[in-house]
Amino acid sequence: MTHDGQTIQKVEVIKGAPCGATWEAAAKIEGMSIEKALTRFGLEVQFCCSANPAAWDPIYSKSPVHMAADVHSAVLKKALKT
Repeated sequence: MTHDGQTIQKVEVIKGAPCGATWEAAAKIEGMSIEKALTRFGLEVQFCCSANPAAWDPIYSKSPVHMAADVHSAVLKKALKT
């Protein structure tokens, strides 16, 4: 990932979701402010995800779509720190 401290310029996906949502969401946050991207990335993953949002994981108390958004958001935050 490259950024200028204000805007995300380029996202390189090394490993993503099998449904392809990672690549679609990453393309949508390029050129976006970091502040906005931190909110939008998880949402974009949810919009692009093909997992059944009605399914519910009893261990995590979340649907797979919500879990995917949380994981992607956490990875984006980590990538921005490096």
